[in-house]
Amino acid sequence: MAKKQKMEENASLLNVISPIALKFESNNFILGENYCKGYGVIKYPPAPNYGWLTRITNIPSTAVSFTFTPNQGEILESINKNITMLSGQARTAKDRLKQQRAEKGAKDGMKLLQQIDENGEVVGELAGTLIPMAIDKESLKKVEQKMRGTCAMTNLKVRPLTLMQKHALQHVAPFYIENPLLNEVSNRVMPLRTFVGGFPFSSSGLNDNAGCYVAKDATGGLVVLDFWLRENDRTNSNFVIMGVPGSGKSAAVKHITLSEFMLGTKLIFIDPESEYKDFCKNLNGNWLDAGGSPKARVNPLHIMPIPKNDESDETEPGLTDYYDKDEGNGLGDLALYIKHLEIFFSLYIPSLTDKHKAVLKKTLIELYKDFDIDWNTDAKKLKPEDFPILSDMYNKLLEKASVSKEEGKIETENIYEDLALFLEDAANGADSALWNGPTTLQTDKQITVLDTYSLQSTSNNVKRAQYFLLETWSWNIMSSDRTEKVALICDEAYLMIDPEVPQSLVFLRNVAKRDRKYEAGLFIISHSVVDFLDPKIKMYGQALLDTPCYKILFGTDGQNLEETDKLYNLTEAERELLESKRRGHALFMIGSKRLHVNFEIPDYKWAYFGKAGGR
Repeated sequence: MAKKQKMEENASLLNVISPIALKFESNNFILGENYCKGYGVIKYPPAPNYGWLTRITNIPSTAVSFTFTPNQGEILESINKNITMLSGQARTAKDRLKQQRAEKGAKDGMKLLQQIDENGEVVGELAGTLIPMAIDKESLKKVEQKMRGTCAMTNLKVRPLTLMQKHALQHVAPFYIENPLLNEVSNRVMPLRTFVGGFPFSSSGLNDNAGCYVAKDATGGLVVLDFWLRENDRTNSNFVIMGVPGSGKSAAVKHITLSEFMLGTKLIFIDPESEYKDFCKNLNGNWLDAGGSPKARVNPLHIMPIPKNDESDETEPGLTDYYDKDEGNGLGDLALYIKHLEIFFSLYIPSLTDKHKAVLKKTLIELYKDFDIDWNTDAKKLKPEDFPILSDMYNKLLEKASVSKEEGKIETENIYEDLALFLEDAANGADSALWNGPTTLQTDKQITVLDTYSLQSTSNNVKRAQYFLLETWSWNIMSSDRTEKVALICDEAYLMIDPEVPQSLVFLRNVAKRDRKYEAGLFIISHSVVDFLDPKIKMYGQALLDTPCYKILFGTDGQNLEETDKLYNLTEAERELLESKRRGHALFMIGSKRLHVNFEIPDYKWAYFGKAGGR
């Protein structure tokens, strides 16, 4: 027979897993450095909602344990006796309230008995223990008060486990088995489905079983989303991200886009504040100075695809789409792009009159004809060098002015001279570095950042015009391959808005509506929805804010909060969340679902974010 060996005590392991101190008193106990108090559940809600245990199991600084023990036979007998007793009380009670409660109890018992007998309902006994804990007695009282209040809100009644504090700790601890003495106090009859339906993981969080981790909801559940999923009310991959500076927008954007980068999505950033330079370089991306670099030039006269609104939209009655009107030239590449150029020149030169625009349009058509480009030309087959540039346009205007002078058409001559004067800066002056020359902007990397920070000192007209051109170029990339996932991230999107040229938002609105057909997504990032709801642009701006399936609203206040409330019909709790302006906390709308989320970003991601924005 083998000799029994005594196992040596592992002092090091005991030091790691055991508390510094453990002392039990009649109504509380000390566990390590914490004061604790054990409570037992003595009454459960009569008609609990789905996920009713979520709130209980997420009370701050409180350990919670529930034990369900199936016990069909004894419980059937107990329910029978209970029904008989309650029926007797209902018949003999003189107090109407007591009679009503007894009748309801008997009726509920009959219903449960029927479910057990006819439907094979599994029932058992549920024992619950809660232990609030804190570093001192004063803090413990506050935690207890919070715990009692939360339990009362869910119709759960608890009481201190006097002289049973040790049993309470044993019930909560994972290294003890069921405690019969505690069960006698706390056991209550409950159907298994009611218990299972109350688990926190049955109602918290959101999981697509694909995609990436995004945030945690208010109960600590994970929000895992596949932004390219198409089902029910999730019809596109567009985002609206709003919030005051410092609320966590940049960190959230970098967190989400880094996850998409890891999943193979192509990313294009338009970055007016140079926030994504380090982020791009850390991911071996293509960072380009789109504020005058010869490597990042976009020729305004380079014909690029325009997203037409080719579907009737009953959700926007009366909304006239600028690009949909056929002015007699068809809706080919050149016809659409001429309309597009009218917006570009209106942004760049706000003082253009209707006469100026008409003459400019006529001159553009003649200029394209000089380069063998007409209404039927397929622009996709042309190289960047095949298109005219702004100096060609400038020379054409001077030529037309000279011809008008010779013909004695003074008014027309003046218009051509005005236009040449307006475009001189773009053709030969300070702005020529931006636009005068063939398009050189290209992307051969998975992430491209178009940095326009160097335009800070220029006028808003130049910023808006350049932003508009970069979005046009980006749509060219987004629509070139219907099988490649591409996301365009427009930071500081308010720079795109010009109330005097509302058509500039039509382009973005059309991108937001059509990108789903090309496996593309659009991120609109700004500080305030108010910027998009100016009366002059509201019918376009509101459509741009409504269309995205994913809306992340960080903290805000004042007029912006009021407009956000009207736009998204916020509840009182949602208003309070936005008013609190807690960093990293946001209201996340996913289709028709709404979640309070906390962007808890993994440590490894911060190393990629860089120093500017999202620190």
